[in-house]
Order: sequence, then structure tokens, then C-alpha cells
Amino acid sequence: MSVPGPYQAATGPSSVPSAPPSYEETVAIHSYYPTPPAPVPGPATGLVAGPDGKGMTPPSYYAQPVPVPSNNPIAVQTVYVQQPISFAGCPVQMCCPSCNKMIVSQLSYNASALTWLSYGSLCLLGCMAGCCFIPFCVDALQDVDHYCPNCRVPLGTYKRL
Repeated sequence: MSVPGPYQAATGPSSVPSAPPSYEETVAIHSYYPTPPAPVPGPATGLVAGPDGKGMTPPSYYAQPVPVPSNNPIAVQTVYVQQPISFAGCPVQMCCPSCNKMIVSQLSYNASALTWLSYGSLCLLGCMAGCCFIPFCVDALQDVDHYCPNCRVPLGTYKRL
């Protein structure tokens, strides 16, 4: 037979009670201290009825936080996110990144690789009397530069070829 350790039950009569003591027995509220008068029900008492009908103070985490007034005014800044713009052969409505105004772009046409290829092919076909210069007059064969009409900043280029 082994010696009873701290985790082993001792043999013999046991002095362990069959049920735990009640709250009143543990705290001994009614035995030594007189009970205070019952609070008057109402919103000013701060007491909440518990599950057994007795009044109890609510825990602090149920209270709503009180907003702290701030002397510093909050500055609100509106940020506009502009989608990438794909330039084409026609004017584009957009917000100018330089002057931050809503504009419709101005167009400027420049000779491109497509213009020169058209010129060369017309020369090879025998259009030497000046008809080979027609591609330089046709806007559909040239690159398009987009400019802001307010601040004249170049916004982008549309290349034909």
C-alpha cells in the first residue's frame, strides 16, 4: 500500500461537504452586517435587477463611452481618384492634372509613321504631281496630341500606328 500523496484520496471517513456553500454563507452578508434599506426603484439608482430579483450594480463594460469634446476642428479633404484615360482621335473630357479643372481637351495633329507610309505608297503608285502629299492633310492618318485649353499642358498622345 502506498502513502497517500497530495493528489490521492485518503482512506477513512471524509469531511468533504456534499454541496458548495451558498453565496450568503461564503460572504456572510446576513450574519455580521446589517442589511441596508432597499433602494427606491428608478433610473437614478444605477441598480439593475439580477436573476434572483435582487438589485446589483451593472458591470462597467456595459456603460457607453462618453465622447470627449475636441477643441480641434476636423478637416475634411475630398480626394478624387481619376481613372486612367485612353486618348483617341476625338476630344476627351477629363480633369486636368495641372490646373485641376474639368476640361475638354484641345487637339493638335502631327505627321506620324502612318502619314509617311501613305506618302511613300502614293509615290510608288505614281502620284508625283502633288497628290502624294494628301496624307499630310488628312487628320485620320496623323497622330493626335491632347492639350489642356486652360493651361496649355500636354495631356497625352494618341498614336495611329
